[in-house]
Amino acid sequence: MYKDFISIFHKSVLAAGRNVEEIDLIAVSKRKPIEDINNVYKAGQLSFGENQIQEIERKWPDFKKLNSNSQLHFIGNIQSRKVGSIHENCEVIHSIDRIKVVKLFAEIEKFKDVKRKYFIQVNTGNEPQKSGVILSDADKFITECLESYNLNIVGLMCIPPLNEDPKKHFLTLAEMAKNFSLSSLSMGMSNDFDIALECGATHIRIGTKIFGERN
Repeated sequence: MYKDFISIFHKSVLAAGRNVEEIDLIAVSKRKPIEDINNVYKAGQLSFGENQIQEIERKWPDFKKLNSNSQLHFIGNIQSRKVGSIHENCEVIHSIDRIKVVKLFAEIEKFKDVKRKYFIQVNTGNEPQKSGVILSDADKFITECLESYNLNIVGLMCIPPLNEDPKKHFLTLAEMAKNFSLSSLSMGMSNDFDIALECGATHIRIGTKIFGERN
């Protein structure tokens, strides 16, 4: 299944006029056993994504000891009490959306002297049930993060509303990132990654098309 998707992915990248080398394909392995992850890793995949820190703590430390070139991306809602574990286990964090969390990561990095990469999650649909900074607060939040805290914030992330055209949300995010000279865009999943690539995505998060349906 992974190799089938890689073929589709490469065709979509070319169709969007992009270069495969500039796209980080993240295999979202949530709720999948380590055996499945290992099979995808052996097929050549290095970047993986998870959204539950408890699952990361259970599955990933031993795997990463054996496969040190793998990279783990945290893509879920960040609980304040779990910031330390997220920082310890994940090289890239995609879902910064509260100043309290930003401060906690900044304190940990200062204490440990270990830098991670961060994305700010923007709630482009202003959906009350969804994580992310709402659009009206986004500029102020991004400015504060960039100017007041010594974190390596590389870009923005979004998850468009299910019932809307994702393209307008991807373009909104891309324009916002451009305004702040942020080079990375985490956007696009199994159902809309091709549109995201056309809109400038640098990181796409693929679960179902790589691992199949989840239980």
